[in-house]
Amino acid sequence: MTKSALGPRIIQGGMGVAISGWQLARAVSQAGHLGVVSGTALEVVCARRLQQGDLGGDVRRALSRFPVPGVAERILRTYYVAGGKAATAPFRPVLRFSLQPSRALAELTIAANFVEVFLAKEGHDGLIGINYLRKIDLPIPFACYGAMLAGVDHVLVGAGNPADLPALLDGLARHQPVELPVRVRGGTSADGEHAIRFDPRAYVTPGQAPPRRPLFDAIVASVDLAAALAANPATRPDGFIVEGHEAGGHNAPPRGPRRLDDAGQPVYDDRDEVDPGQMAELGIPFWMAGSYSTPAAVARAVSAGAAGVQVGTAFAYCEESGMAPEWKRRVLELAARGAVPVLTDGRASPTGFPFKVVQLPGTLADEEVYTARDRVCDLGVLRTPYRKADGAVGYHCPAEPVTMYRNHGGREANTVGRRCLCNGLMAAAGLAQQRAHDYTEPPVITAGTDFTGVRHLLRRRPGDRPTYHAADVVAYLLGPAED
Repeated sequence: MTKSALGPRIIQGGMGVAISGWQLARAVSQAGHLGVVSGTALEVVCARRLQQGDLGGDVRRALSRFPVPGVAERILRTYYVAGGKAATAPFRPVLRFSLQPSRALAELTIAANFVEVFLAKEGHDGLIGINYLRKIDLPIPFACYGAMLAGVDHVLVGAGNPADLPALLDGLARHQPVELPVRVRGGTSADGEHAIRFDPRAYVTPGQAPPRRPLFDAIVASVDLAAALAANPATRPDGFIVEGHEAGGHNAPPRGPRRLDDAGQPVYDDRDEVDPGQMAELGIPFWMAGSYSTPAAVARAVSAGAAGVQVGTAFAYCEESGMAPEWKRRVLELAARGAVPVLTDGRASPTGFPFKVVQLPGTLADEEVYTARDRVCDLGVLRTPYRKADGAVGYHCPAEPVTMYRNHGGREANTVGRRCLCNGLMAAAGLAQQRAHDYTEPPVITAGTDFTGVRHLLRRRPGDRPTYHAADVVAYLLGPAED
């Protein structure tokens, strides 16, 4: 049995930037489960793929099916480089989001999300989802609409309270103007003054039919948040992903007092564990995530009432993932030998959320590499708005140059240890920016703490190069337990 009556047994986690790209999501969907593309910074990803020459023609093929005339031509004219840019040439920049994004950026974002979902769904009738971070709020209305134009089946949102998403998706499916509240630091959080606004009718051909509304899955780390969302019809999701602190990428902070272990990691305890039985009482399908990447863990989750599990790390290191081959190989070699050093770093992410970082030499986890890098903030995906002294709204990021952040109203102490995840995660996906003096942006690599499933998969495919495929992960998870 591969599916429960409540949906797919396996959800492949959404992993950005571009680690869970369309190739991975498509492979999982074709295996009968929910493949999920990452929606993080797809406007930049799409632009850079075009500048690399789009050698397989996939992006251009998808853009040719974009339903709004003229948009694809404008994007190709701006970013496409036939044969690819020179290896040492920098990528052309993409405009950064604000509360009033330019039309060109809005069109690129809508089209980029369309492209990723279109390619993931192409040639089969399986389910495809897309994952967004509530913390990265400014692109969300445009991104969701682009994914919906391509027929996305599920929208998954975490890294913050996703209470506003059901209404947003409802409005987009009716071709109505929508808005998403945005928190501005230094302002009044409850005054309703600031929001990112989007009217889909201004971006489509007159009379164009609205897209189908996808199911919405809220990513939560506590029963409290899940219960609050479920209690209100306006915020009630169609499903929950219950993500534990063992999962890769961003984690919810501990619910107890702030404590650090000897390695400087935040300490989690019983208050951070979610009881599946309590989730089952809410009457909404849910999937457990974080250290659920073995057959025994899948069986345990299902027996406790879950519809299944979400798995990230095992898929992040398979052949179809978007991680650059060099970094994938290095982590798999460590896993095959029995240990992958993963640190839950409470300072690395500019978002303030703890972030899992694989400790690899040559990456931003390497203190020498981090110290040698000039602090540059030229992507701005994780910038947050703040109120200036004159009442206007500005944008800053604690990973930007220290003087700049201080001039933008930030405290210098908040910059200590911050990694530029925007550039680092792009580099991990083979989209590293090239800078002056032959400097290449170094990657940051993330993973969950549990590599048991990865080790089991590698044992099944012995050879000179450690490797396995997405279909192998699905078959393993639904098969018999292993020692």
